[in-house]
Amino acid sequence: MGEKPELLIFDWDGTLMDSEARIVACMQAAASDLKFIVPDPDNIRNIIGLGLMEAIATLLPELDMGRVVAMSERYRHHFLRENETPSSLFPGAGETIRELARSGYLLAVATGKGRRGLDLVLEATGLSDCFQTTRCADETLSKPHPEMLFQILDQLNVSPERALMIGDTEYDLQMARNAGVRSVAVSYGVHPLARLLAHDPVFCLHDIREICERLEEIGTIETTSSNKCLNDSTEPE
Repeated sequence: MGEKPELLIFDWDGTLMDSEARIVACMQAAASDLKFIVPDPDNIRNIIGLGLMEAIATLLPELDMGRVVAMSERYRHHFLRENETPSSLFPGAGETIRELARSGYLLAVATGKGRRGLDLVLEATGLSDCFQTTRCADETLSKPHPEMLFQILDQLNVSPERALMIGDTEYDLQMARNAGVRSVAVSYGVHPLARLLAHDPVFCLHDIREICERLEEIGTIETTSSNKCLNDSTEPE
């Protein structure tokens, strides 16, 4: 039987915040500034979740490291200062995080965002005080390497069996598996549900507000592939 978790680790973009349009716009603007091939939106969505340098190198494999660095700098310029594409928390995400914190769960963030970007959105959303710790891709190894989770578990003195990673990309779920941590998939982010199911999440969420109720089920279900998403394998219309 699965142990009820004490630590919930959330991805940010695509899981708590609907920032896909802004990421796509900033990546395309950065490529255009530097006269690089402007990537297709679908290809950009595919690399959301990776650290910025890894994302750019994957997105534009023809670039050498110097041009990857230049692209990352232009992306940060647009994301942090220039671009005004709105991005906001998914409906109910803020209230859900606060409810989980009030319920006594330890909360953390493991994200492909950089530290400056994460700190800005934590301040803007007023959620900073809800999280015991956060890790960003520019201060440790990028997903799907498990180092982010190892650092969070070590800092909070929680065993992998008592943690859950919640994310919308296969990079989140791969990272969790690599760290020996169970995962929860969200179906409303950038990677399709079928892609997430390949990584055996304990269950799937079609709305972040579902998590409070679903957490109560964990101690009574086996975490095997036979109950992936607990019969929730269809995406919402």
